[in-house]
Amino acid sequence: MILTSHFAFMILPGGTGLLLFIAAFVFAMWAQMKVKSAYNKYSNIPSRGGITGYEAAEAVMRKAGITNVEIVRVPGVLTDHYDPVNRRLALSDHNYQGSSLAAIGVAAHEAGHAIQHKVGYSMMTIRQTMAPVVNIAASFLPIIMIGGLFLRLLPWGLAIDIGIIIYALLTLFHLVTLPVEFDATARAKRELDSLGIISADEAPGVAATLSAAGLTYVAAFAGSLLNLVYLILLRGRE
Repeated sequence: MILTSHFAFMILPGGTGLLLFIAAFVFAMWAQMKVKSAYNKYSNIPSRGGITGYEAAEAVMRKAGITNVEIVRVPGVLTDHYDPVNRRLALSDHNYQGSSLAAIGVAAHEAGHAIQHKVGYSMMTIRQTMAPVVNIAASFLPIIMIGGLFLRLLPWGLAIDIGIIIYALLTLFHLVTLPVEFDATARAKRELDSLGIISADEAPGVAATLSAAGLTYVAAFAGSLLNLVYLILLRGRE
C-alpha cells in the first residue's frame, strides 16, 4: 500500500510532485527502518516468563471469552494478522513459537484485533466494510496512473478525477485504519499487564515494538494524503 500510494508522484512532472514524493518516500523508509530496528532488538530479548507468542495470544483471547478463533502459523517475517472473516489469528514463524518481548507484543496486538471483532469495535467494522471496495479501487490505480496520465489513453481531466476518487478512498481507509491499530495496541498492553505475562520493566520493550509498527500505518496514510493533495492541486490548474 505504501509503495502504491507514491505512484502518482513518480509519473507526474513538476517540482511539487518531486518534493512530495521525496517527503513520502523518506517518511515511509524511516518508518520501515524503525520497525525493523525495534523488532530486531526486542526479538532477541526473551521474556522472563518464557511464554510463547502463541500462548500469549491464546491467553489474551481466553480472558476475553474468545474461543472460536484459530491461531495458525504462517511463513515470513512480520506477516502476522487477524482475519475476521475466517476468525483466524495468524502468527509468523518466529512470533508463533518465540518467547521474545517482540513476539509476545505482536501476538497480543493481533489478539487485540480479535477482541475488537468480538465487542463490535465500530472503527474495525467500518474498515472491514470498506476493505473490498478499496482493494478493487487500488487494483485499478496503476492502470489509471500509467494508462490515463502517462500514456494519455484517457482524457487528462478524467484520469485525474478518477485518481482523486481512488486516493480519496485510500486516504479514508488509511485514516480509519489508524485508530483500529492504535486501539489494538492499547488493548494488548492492558491485557499483557493484567495477565501478568510481562513484568513492568519488560513493558517498554513491548511498547517500543508496537509503537514502531504503528508508524507504518501513519506513513501509509501520509503517502495517500499527499498524493490526493497533489492530484487536487494538479486538477485546479486545468
